[in-house]
Amino acid sequence: MTELLDDRALHASSVVANCAMNRERQLAGVNSYARELGFDPVEWLAALPGEGVGWLDLCCGSGRALLQAAERVRADAQLVGVDLVDAFLTQGGRPTLVAAPVESWTPDRRFDLITCVHGLHYVGDKLGVLGRVVSWLTPGGRFVADLDLDSVRVGDGRAAGRRLVAGLRAAGIDYDARRKRISCVGARELSLAYQYLGADDRAGPNYTGQPAVHSHYQPV
Repeated sequence: MTELLDDRALHASSVVANCAMNRERQLAGVNSYARELGFDPVEWLAALPGEGVGWLDLCCGSGRALLQAAERVRADAQLVGVDLVDAFLTQGGRPTLVAAPVESWTPDRRFDLITCVHGLHYVGDKLGVLGRVVSWLTPGGRFVADLDLDSVRVGDGRAAGRRLVAGLRAAGIDYDARRKRISCVGARELSLAYQYLGADDRAGPNYTGQPAVHSHYQPV
């Protein structure tokens, strides 16, 4: 098997540290969150009842989409972006932008919307992150992310395939194989029978055409 990287080595990889997938992505338009997610995040938040709604964007890049959203959402909405690399367009104020690994960062509240646009392609323990993230949703909160399950490898390096999809769906998490999009509504407890072994940053381009990371697991 290919020599696998731990989180520290993976974060130093040029494939991960120099990733620019969301540096220029806008909130709306051709190269936008609305197009990738299939809905306008601000319009979705605006339709929610109550005060203090929250949107968490993981692997947010420069934070451009959140900055644009801050101009449109109501004043009491909390917008939080997290990215490994501190390449944010602004510091302080609104939104809150945090430079931290998504594998270890933990919020201090639950969110009505959690997104990760093309960010999981560069994460090592994709399933571990997924399990943590879906527990951060409010009861009616929505999670949407891009995830190519071909990048989740088990045993001798084969793609996890139907067993993983079945496990996700049993936990109430939907996977759209055509769009390579994962989603759920409401907080979930996700317990999958896989032990994380490490990451391979030499996997080559995925369906986006950009170099990505394979995550290796041992079924348990």
